[in-house]
Amino acid sequence: MKNVFTLLIILALSSCTNEKKPIVYGSDACDFCRMNIVDKIHGAEIVTQKGKVYKFDAIECMINFKDDMTKEKVDMFFTNHYLKPEELIRAEQATFLISENIPSPMGEYITAFPTKVDAEKVQADKDGELYTWEELLKQQAN
Repeated sequence: MKNVFTLLIILALSSCTNEKKPIVYGSDACDFCRMNIVDKIHGAEIVTQKGKVYKFDAIECMINFKDDMTKEKVDMFFTNHYLKPEELIRAEQATFLISENIPSPMGEYITAFPTKVDAEKVQADKDGELYTWEELLKQQAN
């Protein structure tokens, strides 16, 4: 009986982990605008402190949704990036390029890169402005 009780406790605790979840492209819907998520470069996720995952079709949808959250506390922000579509990276560590030469689903032209060097290489070809996560949040608030 103790073993069953111990197993139930372990299962309950392990189900409350805070981690990103894969986006199912073409099936999952954006939690902000309700569009299907199909763009594998611009998808994003919020993971709350309680482990709930919200998925988005664009970085700008994630930012707008974050601003509307009142009860839940965000634990992590993730975003797809330009170099490896479908791969989610921490938004707080990414560099963002806003370039009209890289369209995004909601028309804000925000694209993430894993490093500043990577973003600068694409910026040289596509033009635009670079931002850190904090700078991007301030820029989008205006």
